[in-house]
Amino acid sequence: MSDILDRLAAVLEQRKQADAGRSYVAGLYAKGLDAILKKVGEEAIETVLAAKGGDREQIVYETADLWFHTMVLLAANDLGPGDVLTELDRRFGLSGIDEKAQREQD
Repeated sequence: MSDILDRLAAVLEQRKQADAGRSYVAGLYAKGLDAILKKVGEEAIETVLAAKGGDREQIVYETADLWFHTMVLLAANDLGPGDVLTELDRRFGLSGIDEKAQREQD
């Protein structure tokens, strides 16, 4: 199941060349970064509200939307899930306090 992020990233990359009138993602790319950021923000808020409401199915649904739109943001910046996973791997085993202090020194 972990390959779903790579499969989704490949589709999102293909959508960069798609017709904006026929593809939701191509339409987002065509509208530009502000439109993509707006969608990520909207989905983040909806995820928080779902968590506040405590409906497990709604939390999963909204988190999927958030992840999807975050992946669109990554693809728009020529990044993919591997870039994020590499960063998470780098942080693994570090306390959040130590990791933040390390970033502030750099």
